[in-house]
Amino acid sequence: MKVKVRHIVLNLLWVSVFSPIFIYTYMVGTFFDPSFSRLDFLDDVAAFTLSGDTSHLHVVPLETSTALKKPVGVVYSDHSANSFPSEVTEHKSTRVLSAASEERQPLLNNPITQANESQLFAISLEEQHTLPPGKIEQKEQSVNKSYEMTEAADVQVHRIKDLLIRAKVYISLPAIKSNSRLTRELRLQIKELSRAIGDAAKDTDLPKSAFEKLKAMEQSLEKGKQIQDNCGASIKRLRAMLHSTEDQLRVHKKKTTFLAQLTAKTLPKGLHCLPLRLTTEYYTLDSSQQNFLDEDKLEDPRLYHYALFSDNILAAAVVVNSTISHVKHPSKHVFHIVTDRLNYAAMRMWFLCNSPGKVTIQVQNIEEFTWLNSSYSPVLKQLGSPSIRDYYFRAHRSNSVSNLKYQNPKYLSILNHLRFYLPEIFPKLNKVLFLDDDVVVQKDLSDLWSLDLKANVNGAVETCGESFHRFDRYLNFSHPLISKNFDPHACGWAYGMNIFDLAEWRRQNITEVYHRWQKLNHGRQLWKLGTLPPGLITFWKRIHPLNRSWHVLGLGYNPNVNQREIERAAVIHYNGNLKPWLEIGIPKYRNYWAKYVDYDSVYLRDCNINP
Repeated sequence: MKVKVRHIVLNLLWVSVFSPIFIYTYMVGTFFDPSFSRLDFLDDVAAFTLSGDTSHLHVVPLETSTALKKPVGVVYSDHSANSFPSEVTEHKSTRVLSAASEERQPLLNNPITQANESQLFAISLEEQHTLPPGKIEQKEQSVNKSYEMTEAADVQVHRIKDLLIRAKVYISLPAIKSNSRLTRELRLQIKELSRAIGDAAKDTDLPKSAFEKLKAMEQSLEKGKQIQDNCGASIKRLRAMLHSTEDQLRVHKKKTTFLAQLTAKTLPKGLHCLPLRLTTEYYTLDSSQQNFLDEDKLEDPRLYHYALFSDNILAAAVVVNSTISHVKHPSKHVFHIVTDRLNYAAMRMWFLCNSPGKVTIQVQNIEEFTWLNSSYSPVLKQLGSPSIRDYYFRAHRSNSVSNLKYQNPKYLSILNHLRFYLPEIFPKLNKVLFLDDDVVVQKDLSDLWSLDLKANVNGAVETCGESFHRFDRYLNFSHPLISKNFDPHACGWAYGMNIFDLAEWRRQNITEVYHRWQKLNHGRQLWKLGTLPPGLITFWKRIHPLNRSWHVLGLGYNPNVNQREIERAAVIHYNGNLKPWLEIGIPKYRNYWAKYVDYDSVYLRDCNINP
């Protein structure tokens, strides 16, 4: 009996005292043991049963395994986030939970972890839905409003044009051609829609009926789309039309450039008649009648001297007439006109018959400058070389549109290069105002002679307002001689109205600088033909910039020259191919030039030169 009682006492002690101690020490040991997973311990506790009842061991009520689903991993771009703020926020929180669940995947099998995760997910969704829906709608409306404001003003015009192109392509497809009813419908829609769009450039220019016809065209095209199942044929046809149009555009641009250059080179019939008529009259005069008055003023440095080199009699007359009409003291102004042998007699005859009052006129023949020969001037030697002649007169050289503008006979004329020999032509003068023959003078230019050029040689208006008037437009900066000595972004300047300090020119020996660079450009590797590129080089860092109002350019190529600038300008320049004496001249600028032409002259009437 005593043994039995002792056995019962030991069992009670084991259950009530030793078992808890054993379990506690086991838990503490495994907690600090890195090889033992805490997750295993949680799983053991969760699986621990007593008399088959496990309900009292759960801290929170369990949910079934299907209660918590893995969130969908949706990622939106920045633009979509602006359009759908509520959805993106929801998915953003979902992605966070998804990432956390992937990191703690083993815990999902645990009931306690499942319960906690479910409650956290529910809390996050509850917080998300607290965002006022009015703010979301307001944000969406602001996004839509900003999109509408940036929409192009001509979107409907482009849409109509696209529909017209599609309709023309559809008509050419075999499947559409076989349907005569749809073909007639499309032709009618094309005609009406083309009439509705007219010359409209913006949506506001479209009539109200255009939008109704647009919808009708879309309906007709939808019918054609259902008939034409093979889109590949349409794509091929559109691509063929695109290539054909591009080829035609290139051909037309080349023809336009060529014809413009040809027209600029061609002398109108009236201007061809005028020197012939004047030359005939000149040689009928006595030798005493062929001389100008006041020849003693030609070398007086105290007077205002102008240099004009031209073979165009009418253009030279406009320059002289426009200049003297604005001067205060005509007797102090002297014009030195240099022309070629063919126009020498005609030029003298014109100014003998049309004397400009008290202004002194001198007309010289370039053939009389015996010092100007190929042994002295490198440019004369180059202009007479076979390679230059071949460049101009071989037909196959004209294939390049970019080179057409350089193939102009004026570049072969030494008259165009006389501007680099001013000290030799006027050895006793200190200052000379150089004028091109395509300018019109609108104000008195006398103040230019008193201008201090600050040890510079050339007073000119800079033309760096536009990118194509920089040095890199005219010079070949791939050549080391150019890239080493000049700045590609330096401002260009304009020929046509330039005040030259000849004393400073002689002191700095500018003519020798010009000769040296002309020799280096023997193969046209530094620049193409012309006078502006060598002028930029020769007068590099020797330019005194004048106010832009002294000289306004562009009237020979730009129809959008500012009208106020033209009115305020002292000199306006018809640089470009659209000269005012040609039929292709810009009409709205023609009167500035024509008002200085004496159309009542008997010589102009005989040659049928009219305003």
